[in-house]
Amino acid sequence: MTVEQQARGAAATGRRRSRKDEILEIAVGLFAARGYHGVSMDDIGAAAGVTGPALYHHFAGKEAMLAAALIPVSDGLLAGGRERAAGHPDDPRGVLESLIDFHVEFALANPAVIALHLHELDRLPEEPRRRIRRLQRLYVEEWVTVLTALHPGMPDGEARVLAHAAFGLMNSTPFLGGEVDRRRRAELLRDATLAALLA
Repeated sequence: MTVEQQARGAAATGRRRSRKDEILEIAVGLFAARGYHGVSMDDIGAAAGVTGPALYHHFAGKEAMLAAALIPVSDGLLAGGRERAAGHPDDPRGVLESLIDFHVEFALANPAVIALHLHELDRLPEEPRRRIRRLQRLYVEEWVTVLTALHPGMPDGEARVLAHAAFGLMNSTPFLGGEVDRRRRAELLRDATLAALLA
């Protein structure tokens, strides 16, 4: 689950967001804007209204913050992808449309997390980085399964190329300006991705 989704969930249930959640959201925004090496623990502490050393009560360091931001994202994408694939067992087109809707909503809600993932994943130590890569590969395979069902005879390797191309399109949200409203951006991203994958 992403930082933004945690915040919405807390609001929906009336549960107050934890200080750790708030600090993590601030750190993600700073990392995305300035780059991992451009942000210090003191910078995060100042933005969060606490001293740098006080942050270590919640996180062991910047690497721990990065892992806490990225691992739940990959977990959530895989779980959501599997749930949507199971929702239309005999309808590959329905699965594809559901997967696209799911990923577009994620991408629009989490542009900072996507930017962080694109530029900073290699900053993580080997173990969490390998875990994230494995989760990503499993998520890609959900798309490969539906694409090969929609395009009989398509090799898995070609389906993976299409899946990654679709992610590039949908994950463009960190680079989109605000001149188009969110609802229309969602429509454009959905339509373009569906057209590309059905061609």
